[in-house]
Amino acid sequence: MKRATIYFDDGLHRALKIKAFEGDLSISHLVNVAVRDSLEDDLEDLKAIETRKKEKPVTYSSFLKELKSRGKI
Repeated sequence: MKRATIYFDDGLHRALKIKAFEGDLSISHLVNVAVRDSLEDDLEDLKAIETRKKEKPVTYSSFLKELKSRGKI
């Protein structure tokens, strides 16, 4: 494990302390889980972007026309 100094807004720090206490966890554990989850979300987003690279781009105006033709706007 590596050690780092993180500065939290007062409200966030208080919420973390309460959550850690109630769950019998450390703030470090909560932060590690949150960062890990965020990185996993990023990986999923990057995979989705990669698979959609081959899709034809849609312009804003053509998208609006399509919505209008389908009665959505």
